[in-house]
Amino acid sequence: MSRRIRALGLVSGGLDSTLALALMKEQGIEIEALNFSTGFCFTDHHRAMKSKRHRLRNEALRAGADLGVPVTVIDVSRTYFDDVLMSPKHGYGSNLNPCLDCRAYMLARARDHLQESGAEFVFTGEVLGQRPMSQHRRALGLVAKESGLADRLLRPLSAKLLPPTLPEREGWVDREKLLAISGRSRKIQLEEATRRGLDPNDIPQPAGGCCFLTDEAYTRKLRDWLDHQERPRHDPEAFVLLKVGRHLRLTDDVKVIVGRDESENAFLSLHRPGRWEFWARDFTGPVVLVEVGRDLRWEEIETIAGITARYGHGRDEGRVAVQFRAPEDADTPGRGGEGPVDEVVVPPTDLAAIEPLRI
Repeated sequence: MSRRIRALGLVSGGLDSTLALALMKEQGIEIEALNFSTGFCFTDHHRAMKSKRHRLRNEALRAGADLGVPVTVIDVSRTYFDDVLMSPKHGYGSNLNPCLDCRAYMLARARDHLQESGAEFVFTGEVLGQRPMSQHRRALGLVAKESGLADRLLRPLSAKLLPPTLPEREGWVDREKLLAISGRSRKIQLEEATRRGLDPNDIPQPAGGCCFLTDEAYTRKLRDWLDHQERPRHDPEAFVLLKVGRHLRLTDDVKVIVGRDESENAFLSLHRPGRWEFWARDFTGPVVLVEVGRDLRWEEIETIAGITARYGHGRDEGRVAVQFRAPEDADTPGRGGEGPVDEVVVPPTDLAAIEPLRI
């Protein structure tokens, strides 16, 4: 009896990687799917926020469950910051997205997993020409080389448009049953998924694990954070907070985070230790956290209080009472708890004055 061929598949849970799993499974390949968590994934954030507007499930695990494929989630966030984000060999895309280096990094980690898993090759859901930075023909070849996988890397969705890989030449995979998709349209993927009994409406597009590093607003906040760190280092709490609220910079050493809704207020409240906190006494409004490594000056307190008042339901009042407390008391449970709370009465700040402070 011939040995069953094993393979590792990189899966985000999006349409392309889900379809790639289905293609490999129908060829009788024994599959273990890998999902890498960098700390910059949209879905991780929505889950942490308990967002009511987004699905909270892990889409990679969903894809594996739909197809009966085991999924291993690997947290690479600690090494990703230093090894990829801070010094990408091939630079960034339009934001802080080191897509080529990111892809090579994940595939190199998959290559390291090959021997211990007993797998023969790695496959992905990449499509030729779909992404301008990382999926043109030269980039696909470069990533295969730099990851160390070379022709043990198969892209089933575009295989017929690319040179035959080792799995195809060895007959482990039937090349004729692979696809020849290229470009940004996902029409063919939708048709192929539907033909295999998958529900495209239940699969995120373009991907289940899209990256905050491609997001312009997040990138501005991350660049600002990096610019104000003497020696930037992996900081999971900082990276999470960059995803939440309005961020305003008063001075080089004073940054303000303003909650935008109830879920963000609840989330920010969990991160009060080490930060000043402001809130309106008599009106529903935002939780406001302040990051500063010293005592705030009174004029700074008044400025932050005015911002707090502007974004609350007292924004049309002449003056609003805003309460605050310093970081040494910020871990006291509940607003106005046992720790000392100070108060200042200020007019809400005009939005025109706030706008230049936005990060």
